[in-house]
Amino acid sequence: MRPLFRRLGLLVAVAATLLSLTALPDPPAHAAAVCGSADAARGRPATASSTEGPFGAQNAVDGDPGTRWSSEFSDAQWIRIDLGSSKNVCGVALAWEAAYAKAFRIQVSNDAATWTTVHETTTGTGGTQDLTVTGTGRYVRLAATQRATGYGYSLWSFAVRTTEGDQPGGGDTLLSYGRPGAASSSQADSNCWECTPARAFDRDPASRWATSPTTGWTDPGWISVDLGATAQIHKVVLQWDPAYAKSFQIQVSPNGTDWTPIYSTTAGTGFKQTLTVSGTGRHVRMFGTERATAYGYSLWEFQVYGTGGAPIPAPQLPADPANPPRLVWSDEFDGAAGGRPDPAKWRADPGTGQNAELQYYTDHRNAALDGAGHLVMEARKEATPGQGCPPDPLTGSTTCQYTSARMNTGATFQFTYGRVEARVKVPKGNGLWPAFWMMGGDFLTGRPWPYNGEIDIMEILGKDVKTAYSTVHAPAYNGAGGIGAPYRLPQDADFSDDFHTFTADWTSKGIVYSLDGRTVLTLDKEQVEQTRGPWIFDHPHYMILNLAVGGDWPGPTDSTTPFPSKMLVDYVRVYQ
Repeated sequence: MRPLFRRLGLLVAVAATLLSLTALPDPPAHAAAVCGSADAARGRPATASSTEGPFGAQNAVDGDPGTRWSSEFSDAQWIRIDLGSSKNVCGVALAWEAAYAKAFRIQVSNDAATWTTVHETTTGTGGTQDLTVTGTGRYVRLAATQRATGYGYSLWSFAVRTTEGDQPGGGDTLLSYGRPGAASSSQADSNCWECTPARAFDRDPASRWATSPTTGWTDPGWISVDLGATAQIHKVVLQWDPAYAKSFQIQVSPNGTDWTPIYSTTAGTGFKQTLTVSGTGRHVRMFGTERATAYGYSLWEFQVYGTGGAPIPAPQLPADPANPPRLVWSDEFDGAAGGRPDPAKWRADPGTGQNAELQYYTDHRNAALDGAGHLVMEARKEATPGQGCPPDPLTGSTTCQYTSARMNTGATFQFTYGRVEARVKVPKGNGLWPAFWMMGGDFLTGRPWPYNGEIDIMEILGKDVKTAYSTVHAPAYNGAGGIGAPYRLPQDADFSDDFHTFTADWTSKGIVYSLDGRTVLTLDKEQVEQTRGPWIFDHPHYMILNLAVGGDWPGPTDSTTPFPSKMLVDYVRVYQ
């Protein structure tokens, strides 16, 4: 949907139940300070020399002990994991199914072509094997050469431990979170919401620091963080706003006054930059000397990783759903005809809409069960005295001439990650605008859109019921600039002719949208951060169903628009 000139969607979120990683053994005492305990392989891309049936390579790194990878029934098979960047690998844990390897090697590589062996055995025992290894590479491979059974090779899990520790993004520890910042100038006005230095160090990708338009849109410009104590700096992650630095340095200082460069470039690319650095200091600074635009400098995130300092523990990131996911919430809309939506699941959202819409949303008067297992959301042509809407294109009246239904789970169910789906039949007619979408839960506590993150699972315009849309909106991409795609049914069928299932599989890696089980759009978090801006969807959201009338995008109704018009919902389900 589109509030405040933008497409907006309200989604509910309930904190995701954390799922356990495949347990890695405690490292030896002498290595405890070096080797991390997190599984660097979990959720990373995995490939294999072969696959038996549905038991694909990704099953070995999905964190679910009930899924597995299996190979064909022959020797010389392998499974490979891409860690995303070169890392110091210090441990591997293998959980074998009964079909294990008697002889195998653990290997690392930076290019997936030239391999270095870091462990080798011809007396594999199967079961769970916890291996201490030493090697550096982006890729980790198990190369099996002799089977212990007449079957292939089969792993419940393939976990990897690295010296980069437990923090995503590399570095031993995130040192900059919550630490005090300073800047050459900063902006905090109606055009840049609370754009102070602290916003670059809050690990909130929807907030940012920006230099002041009155004093700071000049060179040089800088932002620094006080780590609280001397630290060894290994990595810096910058997530730039479009106002980025073409030329800049990363500098360290013992006192915030005397600065030493540890990284320098004259070819800054903007968007997300992950910089490998080496330096020692209590203070770290981005010092920009040439702007890439006429504006100043602006960073969504400035993260410093290393050892030492006085780190403040950052909140734990949510865990991905199980694979396969399990049903955690649903509404099948069973009940007697005329019954209202379950108040333990849905709350009406009465009031006028945004985006020049013409309807007034009633307090569930326009939403009821039909007795056949469906929710009926009905748009009617009826005036609502006392409620003002934009002038009706047909009558010119500013009294709302239509009523409809909007409801959400904001007060009853919020969640982070999962498979979210609804089976819906949409109405046809000019000016109608049915939608199933989600909104970040902080919208309900006053944070303005689009800083919350909007996930639109389904939007269809009644004037073109052959096309559906799935989109995400964030501060760096929203409204007409939202990231999404239109899609159609096979044989160009009409969405209003039947029910269809709209699904979003939402994880820490991105969102995969499906229509009737067929993938229609994949949004990869890493790619979005590298090309469009920060990904802001890793927090609780809630779900919204509504049927709008009129508005900037669908256009007005006309004499052919049928009233009443009905949006039918067969079910809404959430799996985690």
